[in-house]
Amino acid sequence: MDVPVGEGAHGSRADRLVMAAVAFEGSEDIAEARRLARSFLTDLQQVHGVPVSDRAMGGVQLVVSELVTNAQKYAPGPCLLTLEVNEGVVEVSVWDSEPCLPIAQGADPGRVGQHGLEIVMAVCRSFEMHREPVGKRIVAAVALADDPVGDEASDQVC
Repeated sequence: MDVPVGEGAHGSRADRLVMAAVAFEGSEDIAEARRLARSFLTDLQQVHGVPVSDRAMGGVQLVVSELVTNAQKYAPGPCLLTLEVNEGVVEVSVWDSEPCLPIAQGADPGRVGQHGLEIVMAVCRSFEMHREPVGKRIVAAVALADDPVGDEASDQVC
């Protein structure tokens, strides 16, 4: 797996764009996608000096796992995972070939399964879905740092 990583040329270390992208084709790649996310965030801390909270570390891995799982389950062919850091957030973007946008179901503790999108939307700062000329792209943003205010929102993963 070849993972390109790039940096912008301006600003402080925390302001520079850092990104990685990789294509996946099989269900065994879901665990690999989580490992990529963990490695990406570890490098972000150790190589680039950008602080990453434990919540962000877990939250990004969870979002990556859920979005790649959905792409593998509902879309034919490969999916593309992109992780980008910009202005204190990690944008997790997953493209797949299925043009239909997913529909998040309402909370139902009695429902078995199909909670992935619901979980992703609950733990992210922002969540977007876009149709592409081919397929769709799901983008979820996870804050790198915990909420400094310490209010109720800080109990969430991001």
